[in-house]
Amino acid sequence: MHKVEIQWLDDVEDKDYPAALSYLSLIYPSAQAEACVNSLKTTDICEFKAKDIFRASALSLLGVSNLHVEKDREKIRTGKPLSPLLLVRDTRSGKVVIADGYHRMCAIYEFDEDAWIKCKII
Repeated sequence: MHKVEIQWLDDVEDKDYPAALSYLSLIYPSAQAEACVNSLKTTDICEFKAKDIFRASALSLLGVSNLHVEKDREKIRTGKPLSPLLLVRDTRSGKVVIADGYHRMCAIYEFDEDAWIKCKII
C-alpha cells in the first residue's frame, strides 16, 4: 500500500469508551477496568508510531479478509477521520493493551507502519 495522510478526529468517539470497558473487563477486575476507562476519558491525546504500538502490544496484524479492518481502510482511502486509539500500559506483562482501536491500528499499519497514531494512553 502507498503512504497516505491519516485523518483524525479531535477526540475519541463516545462509543469507544464502552467498547474499551467491555474489552478491559475481560482481562481486569471490573473496578480496575472502570478506573482505566475513567482515566482514559481525562487523558490528553498523544502520538506513537504504528510499528511501536504493535511491538509494544505483541499482537499480530489482522489480515485483509477482516471486515472491520476493511471498513477502516476505506475510511483512510476516502479521507474520513478516525477516532484515536485507547491504550493501557500493563506493567505486569510489560505490554500495551489496545483497549479500543485494534482494527483501526491494523488498517493504518497496512498503509504506513511509520504513521503517527493519535491515541490516549494511561
